[in-house]
Amino acid sequence: MSTFGDLAGRVAIITGGGQGLGRAYAHAFAQAGAIPIIAELNASSGRNVEHELTAAGLRARFIATDVASVDSVQAMVDATVAEFGRIDILVNNAAIFSTLKMRPFEEIPLDEWARVMQVNITGAFLCARAVSPVMRAAGWGRIVNVSSGTVSMGRPNYLHYVTSKAAVIGMSRALARELGPHGINVNTVLPGATATEVPRETVTDEQRAAIVRMQCIPRVEETEDLIGPVLFLSSEASRFVTGQSLTVDGGVTHL
Repeated sequence: MSTFGDLAGRVAIITGGGQGLGRAYAHAFAQAGAIPIIAELNASSGRNVEHELTAAGLRARFIATDVASVDSVQAMVDATVAEFGRIDILVNNAAIFSTLKMRPFEEIPLDEWARVMQVNITGAFLCARAVSPVMRAAGWGRIVNVSSGTVSMGRPNYLHYVTSKAAVIGMSRALARELGPHGINVNTVLPGATATEVPRETVTDEQRAAIVRMQCIPRVEETEDLIGPVLFLSSEASRFVTGQSLTVDGGVTHL
């Protein structure tokens, strides 16, 4: 996708870029001429995406990253600056979700709750904190935090996940206030139930069909449906848009 030509040469960190929506974002940024940094915990997945892009003649870089680790996040940011001299965009996409088992909130193990919070919200905070000095120095930056349409729905049986993604929205709004004077825009995207290559064994075909029936656009959401919104919020086209939450779910919710 080349609609956003000003992304050419930009350096975009995409956490969780080794699979699912993160992989789709990495491909989209590379095709727009940006250099995606695939910040991924799973080395095999991260290298695979890097290879997919470089084999196509596009620039990309995989850096092993655990977003829940202060040291790992800082090392990733330092390596990016050392190699490319800049960080323009951060897409906080990494999250625990597909491996979670649906269950009543009383049955969620405390250690599972803590891990979801550590990755989904603290991880986003750590990444934003690490990139902000680089963006401040440049006087330009875009942070796109990925929340979830489950927040708007109040989806049951994923209380830890939904809570963590609600926190992402609040964090984005407060960060927009703090970083706006430095030329850094912070916004949130709330994807709906999106079909990716990542298996979701706990979700049945009937549950998927029920979500489609709730949508104004009655088809399964695909990764391509998220590309335009994310690239827009990462580009100069969104220069006067900050602190906003954009739901991309085919019209399941109207907020």
